[in-house]
Amino acid sequence: MKRSTIAAQMYTFREQAQTEQGLADTFSKLKKMGYDAVQVSGIGPIEPRKVKELAIQNDLTICATHIPYDRLTGDLDAVIEQHKLWDCKYVGLGMAPDKFRKSADSYRTFAQEASEIGRKLKQQGLQFIYHNHQLEFEKYDGRTAMDILLEESDPEAFGFELDMYWVQAGGGDPAQWAHKVQGRMQVVHLKDMEIVDGQAVFAEVGHGNMNIPAIIEACRATDVEWYVVEQDVCRRDPFESAKMSLDYLHGLLQRERTL
Repeated sequence: MKRSTIAAQMYTFREQAQTEQGLADTFSKLKKMGYDAVQVSGIGPIEPRKVKELAIQNDLTICATHIPYDRLTGDLDAVIEQHKLWDCKYVGLGMAPDKFRKSADSYRTFAQEASEIGRKLKQQGLQFIYHNHQLEFEKYDGRTAMDILLEESDPEAFGFELDMYWVQAGGGDPAQWAHKVQGRMQVVHLKDMEIVDGQAVFAEVGHGNMNIPAIIEACRATDVEWYVVEQDVCRRDPFESAKMSLDYLHGLLQRERTL
């Protein structure tokens, strides 16, 4: 992990980035607070060339995306064109459609379908990556859905984008899972988990109960390229939350340099 490889997930700012001006303001604020990259997800219907223009103006790399599954199945040529325009290699899917989240067989079917999409993307120099939630840790015939996806998909075409909060929420070990998908994960999602009034809630990275240093170490050991800060729900201004997470990660890097 380097300062330049820490990115902000735009889904955190989905309410602020629904218009061109909102996206421009959001990009500007993120750059000023110290982010050098973003993952594009949840923004408004803004023309891809405008998104690229605003990213260039703010000296931000678009490191990854989340794309609806119906676009991957029905509009793949345009998806490829968009990612090449953005110089963005990683084509992400935030969740499998509901029809695939029913059984071991349905997850297996999804793994095979997504692998075929991934092979087409790979021919164009792009990489499909899958983002998990806690539901993939439900077991079917003795295996979690995550294990089914890992074992039944094409390792060359189907990559992972582990969301470490949801791994933890599903009862998995985040650091262990980083090693399980070694070689198939170049982008990771970081957020933290805190307990408030007896309930698990989203927290800024380093401000909850998760073992973030161990997670970072596992990601480094498995050659993760991009560390993406995301917070689905913020209990303060989302820009303040993003700055708290970034400051924590920068602090980790600073402490390592002085050891």
